[in-house]
Amino acid sequence: GIYCVTRSHDSFSFYIDEASPVGPEQPETVQNFVSVFGTVAKKLMRKWLATQTMNFTSQLGAGIRYFDLRISTKPRDPDNELYFAHGLFSAKVKEGLEEINAFLTEHPKEVVFLDFNHFYGMQKCHHEKLVQMLKDTYGNKMCPAIFAHEVSLQYLWEKEHQVLVFYHSPVAVEVAFLWPGQMMPAPWANTTDTEKLIQFLQASITERRKKGSFFISQVVLTPKASTVVKGVASGLRETITERALPAMMEWVRTQKAGESGVNIITADFVELGDFISTVIKLNYSLDEGEDDTT
Repeated sequence: GIYCVTRSHDSFSFYIDEASPVGPEQPETVQNFVSVFGTVAKKLMRKWLATQTMNFTSQLGAGIRYFDLRISTKPRDPDNELYFAHGLFSAKVKEGLEEINAFLTEHPKEVVFLDFNHFYGMQKCHHEKLVQMLKDTYGNKMCPAIFAHEVSLQYLWEKEHQVLVFYHSPVAVEVAFLWPGQMMPAPWANTTDTEKLIQFLQASITERRKKGSFFISQVVLTPKASTVVKGVASGLRETITERALPAMMEWVRTQKAGESGVNIITADFVELGDFISTVIKLNYSLDEGEDDTT
């Protein structure tokens, strides 16, 4: 059987810093909006962008095991520090990784997936710094890249591995404990329409994943840049997600975990409703006699 894992989208947005510059991944419309309205715009933007209201330790405690990570340098930063990027620069990477490690040390049978999928302003030296940071923080807790179907909980427990790091950069080829990004496909619907999102998710499940990789279903509606600027004062939660939540939850409830079903599910506002418990329950339908494959 294939375990179904709960994942949070933009995992570090809880830590957004209003004093920081606008992140490099934001569209020009938003960049211009902030350049004109300054601090007021950033305060509104923080409200819009905070897709996770639980801090990192709380997300782990609630059952999240897969984290969507976007890394950036900060312009004119004399310390050459690495930050999690989500609209505005947020927490330092080192602090976030250490927070995860504290949880893993306390819970030796738990396993997390770290997906480093976007890099902004990163040169070779920055990637080297991040790789070293991962080594220093997790050491032998990291599972070297192997065939996905070989990774079972039993295997990870025997080897005392607790971290799978996916790295969407050619750097991954050079480092044994970095899993190439293509091992974690995450097809994106890129729509504000709930019905279109569900059709897309269902089509993706039907096609299923390529042999030998994990697979992500993104239960995420995407606001357009114009929507961000017009509705920024009300926040993403009230504007999009809560309105669409019942239909999205109904889709999740009807899924099956396993080789032909869902594998990893990502969502905004993972604490709304009973999303986490619903995803975890999907694993109960797996045959008890099968191996525990992640």
